[in-house]
Amino acid sequence: MKQFKTQSKRILDLMINSIYTHKEIFLRELVSNCSDALDKLYFKSLTDGSGLSRDSLSIRIELDKNARTITIKDNGVGMTAEELDKNLGTIAQSGSLDFKKENQSEDLNIIGQFGVGFYSAFMVAQKVVVVSKAYGSDDANMWISDGVSGYEIKPAQKQETGTEITLFLKDNVEGEDYDKYLDEYEISNLIKKYSDYIRYPIVMPRTQYKEAEDGKSESYLEDETLNSRIPLWRKNKSEITEENYNTFYRDTFYDYEAPTSVIHTSAEGAVDYKALLFIPSKAPYNYYTKQYEKGLKLYTNGVLITDRCEELLPDYFSFVKGVVDSELSLNISRETIQNNRQLKLIAKNLEKKIKGELENLLKNSREKYEKFFAEFGPQLKYGVYNDWGMNKEVLQDLVLFRSAKEDKYVTLKEYVDSMPDGQQYIYYAGGKSAEAIRALPLSEKVLEKGYDILCCIDSVDEFVFKTLSKYEDKEFKSIQDENNGIETETAEAVEGSKEITDFIKEALGDKVVAVVVSTRLKSHPVCLTAKGELSIEMEKVLNSLPNAEKVKAEKVLEINGEHKIYQKIKDLYESDKDKLKDLSEVLFAMAQMIEGLLPDNPTALADKMVDFID
Repeated sequence: MKQFKTQSKRILDLMINSIYTHKEIFLRELVSNCSDALDKLYFKSLTDGSGLSRDSLSIRIELDKNARTITIKDNGVGMTAEELDKNLGTIAQSGSLDFKKENQSEDLNIIGQFGVGFYSAFMVAQKVVVVSKAYGSDDANMWISDGVSGYEIKPAQKQETGTEITLFLKDNVEGEDYDKYLDEYEISNLIKKYSDYIRYPIVMPRTQYKEAEDGKSESYLEDETLNSRIPLWRKNKSEITEENYNTFYRDTFYDYEAPTSVIHTSAEGAVDYKALLFIPSKAPYNYYTKQYEKGLKLYTNGVLITDRCEELLPDYFSFVKGVVDSELSLNISRETIQNNRQLKLIAKNLEKKIKGELENLLKNSREKYEKFFAEFGPQLKYGVYNDWGMNKEVLQDLVLFRSAKEDKYVTLKEYVDSMPDGQQYIYYAGGKSAEAIRALPLSEKVLEKGYDILCCIDSVDEFVFKTLSKYEDKEFKSIQDENNGIETETAEAVEGSKEITDFIKEALGDKVVAVVVSTRLKSHPVCLTAKGELSIEMEKVLNSLPNAEKVKAEKVLEINGEHKIYQKIKDLYESDKDKLKDLSEVLFAMAQMIEGLLPDNPTALADKMVDFID
């Protein structure tokens, strides 16, 4: 019995029990080793003139439920007794990596780097037997180990060149069902998940059924290729149809609808990669929840490294689905990236590609873009607002807002380009719809001047405008701002109003910070505006958040100095100040309801309104 050639057995224990996150990874690692062995043999055949065809090379998996074994075979380069001793007896000795260093070729797709993947077999196996016959050798040898006490190497019988690895599975224990790896469906799924794009066929006998002469069904085994072999993203675009893309998207990302757009791209230089990205048509049911997980599938040399690589997508493009394939520097378990500088370069390139595709849709397929925006627009708006506006330059030309004038989507550029002479600000207002915003008291004179109003229908919209501050040197201004720039000449009714407004302010107490007689209103009697940075709409949004600490906008009650209600106020000020106090409460409640705010005491309000009817 030979001992493993390391400082201590503790290192092997670390390899088996600590490096890998999921036990199922063992199959990916062993299949990758087989693929390396096939690549080595094919490369040797190119140099020695034997003219071996890749079509003759394959990987085979056999399951034996009775013996509780999994056997993985390849007809690759094989190993001599010395190579078995060196590669399997020395932990972290990678024969594949040595071969790759010695033989540089674009056609060589070596996966192994660290020489530890083989030992992942001991996560599920109590004993591993390797039988191998090296290319050009007449002798075969067997390597046997339980992963604890050491290993043996002895002569064996094997007709064909190559290697077969047999795993004797561990006994089931509470919380660990090793028998599942004897299930054909489970193995097929693991191959699809991790090794679908290994370039060689991975074959496994699978149970089939046919009807026997007695009418009963009988089972038989038939070889089935489990992997797709050639990834769609590695094919030339000219070879791929729209239906090919759509089918791949539906099957891979479990979406019943075709994507809005496909981005098939690659790069060479500072970092090499191929990518196939999809912009979905519909937002997943959990997209705007904490449960949604962003990220792209990351492959290296056709082997899946992770289902969701978050670092490849910024949050504002988290709706994108897809795959990236690149020969990256991985950590020892090949589950995470070792040098994230490579990822950052890829992510930056992909961000530009995604933005470019969205700009193209906006320019050339407006209807399609608007449908996309109806699903994912809030995410782009959050992207403008988040991180203190760090990404506003990237996203400001991708966001759309409803026009109060025409009740259609417009970009910020379209709004500015259509501004009439003399308009100083980009106007916006909050409400449930364009119709509701057009009905706001302060909208009348803004629209009368020929100015449009951007509708803040999504809760994030006003925060977006606050973050942007300006667009093409035009400042954003809420029509509900105390100073919105829509002022008219002072009306006669306003003169001498200070005593009246002071009285109403005192009657309303801290509900408002000021009362003014306004010339900005047209047909409506009253409205509420706000002083300072916190608008009434922002107050509503912030107070609706779970566990929010309540905030309060500095509200100003504006009374239309040219409305008949103001004459009523003046009359009551002279004749019945107590009734004017009640009217002040009613007018404030009216202004609250216009803004979508509930009166503090609806019952008392109703009683006061009845008094006025009487």
